[in-house]
Amino acid sequence: MEAVNEPGIEAPVPAIEDGAPAIDDRRDRLLAALTLIAGVALVLGLPFALKAGAEFFLPVTISLVIAIALIPILEWLERRRLPSWLAALICVVTFLAAANVALAAIVVPAIEFFRKLPERIDRIQANLAPLLDLYTTLEKYLNRTITHLANTGPVKASPTTAVAPPGSLLELAATSAPTAIIQVFFGVLVVFFFLAGWSRTRRKTITSRQSFGGAMATARVIQDVVDDVSAYLGTITLINVVLGAIVGTALWMVGMPYPAMWGGIAALLNYVPYFGPIVAALLLAIGGLMTFNDFWIAMIPAAIMIGCHLVEANVVTPLIVGHRLTINPVLILISLSFWSWVWGTPGALLAVPLLIIIQTVIGAAGKPDIAGFLFERGTLVSERKRGRFGIRRN
Repeated sequence: MEAVNEPGIEAPVPAIEDGAPAIDDRRDRLLAALTLIAGVALVLGLPFALKAGAEFFLPVTISLVIAIALIPILEWLERRRLPSWLAALICVVTFLAAANVALAAIVVPAIEFFRKLPERIDRIQANLAPLLDLYTTLEKYLNRTITHLANTGPVKASPTTAVAPPGSLLELAATSAPTAIIQVFFGVLVVFFFLAGWSRTRRKTITSRQSFGGAMATARVIQDVVDDVSAYLGTITLINVVLGAIVGTALWMVGMPYPAMWGGIAALLNYVPYFGPIVAALLLAIGGLMTFNDFWIAMIPAAIMIGCHLVEANVVTPLIVGHRLTINPVLILISLSFWSWVWGTPGALLAVPLLIIIQTVIGAAGKPDIAGFLFERGTLVSERKRGRFGIRRN
């Protein structure tokens, strides 16, 4: 039977229902476009904001990375029934003591050693003479540089103005710029208060979620960030300390002065992937040229550094770290270049930990589907499959 429309009764209009999905698609596409534009603006403007505000953002970032690395120690102390503030204080004092010993062993001897550089230029030139004979233009440039250094009078003209190198890290900090001291003090406070309120903040962040799935996802992201950053920094620190000890012992055996300083420099620069060991080898080459009278003997310290680094990078680190903390080398180079441009040497030291944090958060939140927005669905959210327990996964 065919339906007969009675007078006064309007038939339903199917065009509205059929057009609803189209309206929703256009709305989703508009929201996705606005999100993409805002994201691009943030990506383009954030580096310049970080660089311009380095006096604030740099100590805060360093403090947060250090605090995240200290969280496993904090949690271990809290499991021993220590109050959060006392556990945080122990973590901060322990870290400051270790940093003071390490930096004092590096900075104080380094100031004394490189203060002698103008006096050792003649020895360096004599060691490099066989090579400079092959490159006459380089020899002329070096001679002009030496002449320029010899004619500069403010430091040599008044020996009474020479300042003795500091005897400790505290003395070095006292002679530094007030801004640096304020930044260090500010960073220490950030680490302490972050650790003191960590357990309470994490608990509040997880319990404030409106669903059990959201709470579990938040807890998983927080734990992944802590585990990955602390595991990387802890493992790399152990490897670098052993590397520095081996390099320092080998340098002591060949008669290099200040072997502990050079071992500390090798350990510190090894935190910077790829470029750090190269800089350490160059510094050791300069130190060898300042110390020894024969060119080939002067190159032994740099050769020791290169040999130890090759063993560490190709045997020890892959054996200990394995695939658990493997990161794409291209991403490491990009992160290293970016943070070095933004914050210089401190940014280079922070490049890999920040990359780990960003990768962990993005991996948990889901990567934006830019290709799908441009060429397929018009949204920035990719389709996800549900796992065995109803948890979404890529």
